[in-house]
Amino acid sequence: MKITTEKRPSVVRRRTAGLAVAAVLAATVTGAVSVPAVAADAPSTPSYDFSDCPDLPAGVDAALWKCEVMTATGSLTLGSRHIPELAPMTITHAEGPLPDGSNGQVWGALRSKPTAVPGGLLGNAAAAHNPLLSLSLQPEYGGRSDFYSVGNSMGLFTMRFRAVSRLLPHGCVIGGDAPIELRLERAGDSQLVSKNPPVIKFDAYDDKFTAPAADGCGPLTRLLNDRLGLPATAGNAITLSAYYTFKTYDQLAPR
Repeated sequence: MKITTEKRPSVVRRRTAGLAVAAVLAATVTGAVSVPAVAADAPSTPSYDFSDCPDLPAGVDAALWKCEVMTATGSLTLGSRHIPELAPMTITHAEGPLPDGSNGQVWGALRSKPTAVPGGLLGNAAAAHNPLLSLSLQPEYGGRSDFYSVGNSMGLFTMRFRAVSRLLPHGCVIGGDAPIELRLERAGDSQLVSKNPPVIKFDAYDDKFTAPAADGCGPLTRLLNDRLGLPATAGNAITLSAYYTFKTYDQLAPR
């Protein structure tokens, strides 16, 4: 199975169609799937920006392709460090049928701000509040994704985490050569928040992924890995609470 890469807009082809999140949402909106009614006190939803929608492959029907935007918050356990509240992430990609009838996907973007790591570089409260010794993690796209889901399995998504500190070089990355592979599972039922625009809220998690060591961190590489407990083959976990929406390409403003 071919999967998307960050080097160039690319397309995922599958002979056996999985159940896409977008298909679930579309079926929900049209009433083909039974879901709870929109609650009167439904939580407020984030605003959505479709400016990261990628260009479509040649020869496809724009009305059948969706630009999908997901905003997510959550928590992360990486090695020996637990981050209880990640900075919000926005993930954009497109999917739809290719001219031969198979499923296609094109990567858009991942946007987020750095999140402070409790304990900073030295693993204690004093370091965390010292501007020189503080440490943050910046999530980045790892180069592969497959968002077609089957049952509660939500496909594949790879990530890197750039370690941000005044004492670390820009090239200090966890998962630089071997990105973290997330295979998110849906947790519980999805909630239909809005029909117009179509918005669904869902929770997801992965507690089985491997976290590689940081590299490219200069003289502090060993210190950083010791403080974070990396590499770690077990004990890592990510939980996400996400809102999801889409527009078909014929609904998007001309570029």
